[in-house]
Amino acid sequence: MGLILTIVALALLLPWAAAPAARRLALLLPPREASLALTGAAVLLAGGTVAALAGLFHVPFLAGLEHLPLSGVVARWPAVVPVSCAAGAALAVQAVRLTLRWRGHRVLLARAWRLTADATSDGDLLVVAGKDAEAFALPGHRGRPGRVVVSAGMLSALGPAERAVLLAHERAHLRGRHHLLSAAVDLAAAVHPALARLRADLDYHLERWADEQAAAAVADRRTAATAIARAALAGSPSARRTAGPLLSVSTGPVPQRVQALLGPAPARPTGRRARAAVALVAAVTVAALLGAALAYGLHEYVEYAARTLRAHGTV
Repeated sequence: MGLILTIVALALLLPWAAAPAARRLALLLPPREASLALTGAAVLLAGGTVAALAGLFHVPFLAGLEHLPLSGVVARWPAVVPVSCAAGAALAVQAVRLTLRWRGHRVLLARAWRLTADATSDGDLLVVAGKDAEAFALPGHRGRPGRVVVSAGMLSALGPAERAVLLAHERAHLRGRHHLLSAAVDLAAAVHPALARLRADLDYHLERWADEQAAAAVADRRTAATAIARAALAGSPSARRTAGPLLSVSTGPVPQRVQALLGPAPARPTGRRARAAVALVAAVTVAALLGAALAYGLHEYVEYAARTLRAHGTV
């Protein structure tokens, strides 16, 4: 039983080491690649955690499949039932957290669509009345395609060129389906607490991704930086969302985003940075896949131990 617990402990501790590596990797990559790397790492690490807990939960059942009486297994490994129950409880908590988080996303999305029911439509643009300056990408819902939602207050706070940047930014969120990446990391964070910090990092890189696409659309990085800064300053505090399906131009650390737009366009790392990125990719990938591998190894070990016990007539 000690080896089993060691295997599971390794799988559960891996995200604490891999999450910081994923965050460092994201800083070396352009925004698009950084967003995909963070999402992939979070999903794989969460999957490894669930696989390890599920493997531990199934230990008594695996022994049963080997036609061993549970009483004999408990006599050999007294902690098997309490530990398996603890793993089952953890899985139940994760399932509840995932369900609540997912339901929260759907409720927020449905509410946003209801609140924009009276908005003026112009193609993919919905203009809502009001003095509050707000703008966000509204994902599709129940067969309705995604829309860019902008308040009249936000439009009046920006000049024509800045409005073009704003619309290009929010359209980039819709075109890239950034809300799905955000939801994936948010759900992964509900599985393992070590992944929670990746949510804020992903928000930043998703906004940087949209910032760069907006700057490319208007072919003027300085105008894009000015528009992002002005839109964020004009935005109401309620518009400064951090995570969820409604990605806003005000999300994330705006000063860092503006500073990045005032510099050169991001490029893929070269030289030492490229080697560091490759090393971090390997480390995160190995850590993420190791969780699932450990769960599989747990399954194989239990079957082997059960066969050995039966062969020696121990149970």
